[in-house]
Amino acid sequence: METLHGNIPVTTPTKTYVAPSRVPGAPGLPHRPSPEALEVTLAELAARFGNRFSVNTSVRAAHAHVLSWTAPQPPDAVMFPHTAEEIALVVKICAAHKIPIIPYGTGTSLEGHVNAPYGGISIDTSYMNAVVAVHAQDLTCTVQPGVTRKKLNENLRDVGLFFPIDPGADASLGGMAATRASGTNAVRYGTMKDNVLAMEVVLPNGEIIKTGSRAKKSSAGYDLTRLFVGSEGTLGVITQITLKLHGIPEAISAGICPFPTVRAACEATIATIQSGLNVARIELLDALQVKSVNAYSKLNLPEMPLLMVEFHGSDLSVAEDARRFGEIADEFGGGPFHWATAPEERSKLWAARHDVYWATLGLRPGTKSLATDVCVPISRLADCVEETQADIAETKLIAPIVGHVGDGNFHVGVLVDTDNPAEMQAVDGFIERLVLRALAMDGTCTGEHGIGQAKRKYMLREHGSAALDVMASLKTAIDPQNIMNPGKIL
Repeated sequence: METLHGNIPVTTPTKTYVAPSRVPGAPGLPHRPSPEALEVTLAELAARFGNRFSVNTSVRAAHAHVLSWTAPQPPDAVMFPHTAEEIALVVKICAAHKIPIIPYGTGTSLEGHVNAPYGGISIDTSYMNAVVAVHAQDLTCTVQPGVTRKKLNENLRDVGLFFPIDPGADASLGGMAATRASGTNAVRYGTMKDNVLAMEVVLPNGEIIKTGSRAKKSSAGYDLTRLFVGSEGTLGVITQITLKLHGIPEAISAGICPFPTVRAACEATIATIQSGLNVARIELLDALQVKSVNAYSKLNLPEMPLLMVEFHGSDLSVAEDARRFGEIADEFGGGPFHWATAPEERSKLWAARHDVYWATLGLRPGTKSLATDVCVPISRLADCVEETQADIAETKLIAPIVGHVGDGNFHVGVLVDTDNPAEMQAVDGFIERLVLRALAMDGTCTGEHGIGQAKRKYMLREHGSAALDVMASLKTAIDPQNIMNPGKIL
């Protein structure tokens, strides 16, 4: 059992953490609801919402974690709301009977975020998929949580704007806000925390609050927006998001550049950023990852450490940036540099990058991919990647690496036979060494995947007990019954 509430010990790789007794009204362990409470709740929700409420086994199974090796744990039922008011009603009913609530977007998260370890009701926001308003002059828009990033950008194209955050999957914007998502454009445009201005959230007691406004900045009180961004559904259900937008660049230039080693590619990346070039994307693929991409996406990239880069700006600026990058790459033994000049060629290149999860599976058919990530200061990125590659080789794993090298974040896709206990144990040890390696380099256990279920055990090592006490206090104050996505983060 794991909790940060009450005097319940949590075992971590380093020590036993005992949650602070000073937390007022600590709710204690999350737990499955009683059969009687669950029966009453299911009956009430079914009567109110009809065919938008389901206890069907296949529907429930589809709302459990499916994309990684975390064991799926389906909810007791699934609700498909249309409005924030409907979500508030569901939450009030669940709160009255202490029934867990699991917010659900598109189910593309990788750390067990949407599992229901204590049962409960999954709230699927896919029907809440309206672009509520676009304020082109202010470079903002307001959307419901079920809008996906691709749908939003299709909607914005005609007004010359785009939303830059692009995780590999076509995730929902509510889920992206909840997990503090990132992507290939983060080196220039930041992550979700930098691009969310305000949210509407249903609290665990059914109240609806707004966390900000469309103003570009504010110093009015606590920053509730950033409290809920990255909270992974543990503090409330996001029902509306106001986002920053950006103008579609006048010119976009993209290309690929092979390097003799991962270190050379990382050093070229650091030099590129220090030179002030307008790089929007700069991604590293190791040789094995390139091999998988070639096979899956029908490309012919050189199978060696590779940088994929993209520059945004004017025609003159991207031409100059491309020329300067070529010079930097040459200084570190990189090249030749091949440009993807046509829009369809660029699209194919970045589609291949976003499909690396599926491409990786082809390296060892019949296995599952444990996709994990860490993030370190970019000055330590080459060290961390090289040590990780050596660990992979020593452990005899098949585990390609791809990274957002512009911000020090990289991903490892470990292919594992989940029916082989010895192999599972070896992979678990590898992941722990990867995380501890990143933390020793003043990094973090996750740059963008989030904590969910899978990385809770690293929170003490990364943050320390005092910081976890603060997180536990916030959770207790907002969700005293511990019904909001229990078993995640803390």
